[in-house]
Amino acid sequence: MRFVIIGAGRVGLRTARVLREEGHEVSLIEENETAVERARGMGFEVIQGDGSVEANLEAAGIEAADALGALSGDLNVNFVACMIGKHHGCRTIMRIDEDYREDIYRKYADEVDEIVYPERLGAIGAKNALVGGNIRAIADIAQNLQVVELTITNASPMLGYSISELELPAHARLIAFGKEEGRLRLPLPDDSLELHDRLVVLTDFDVLEDVRRIIVGDAAPATPGGN
Repeated sequence: MRFVIIGAGRVGLRTARVLREEGHEVSLIEENETAVERARGMGFEVIQGDGSVEANLEAAGIEAADALGALSGDLNVNFVACMIGKHHGCRTIMRIDEDYREDIYRKYADEVDEIVYPERLGAIGAKNALVGGNIRAIADIAQNLQVVELTITNASPMLGYSISELELPAHARLIAFGKEEGRLRLPLPDDSLELHDRLVVLTDFDVLEDVRRIIVGDAAPATPGGN
């Protein structure tokens, strides 16, 4: 596959490296001369210029690209690049930085195929490493929603029960299930809940503590929300 990446900074360049390592073709657009030289030194095709200018996107091969990753630190550049990418039939992914707000998300979410906010994803990883235990954040869906993985413990009220007997709060949904050493899969009503089983739940932050008590029990402290 072929990809065009806007921004050769920390996020854009790392993404480009991963894509290239997997055998994909990648070209980048970057204004900063130092970043351009660094990326070219790593063997990347780089167009120096504004990623929101259609001529630069065309020079980077947007017409033949499968997807556009607008991963610069400039939200306006990212959005315009995505709109041009959609015009050329590309899948569009837009980066939002740490000043992310719900109103910004809602404003742009319907206009692009996917929104990413690397700082929040990095914070999730750091938080899980620091807190540890039997509840692990996987992804932020929005400011009030998170996907978490919880592990059945000896203190779990649901130990020995089945999925059909699991009653979660109204603003929480079980979306995947897995045994300790098995792969995650769709949950079945007759699946028994045994020690170290893993349950993946989409939950509102307001009921995360209730979800933890039901699945993990009172022996483990709750993990904070997505902030």
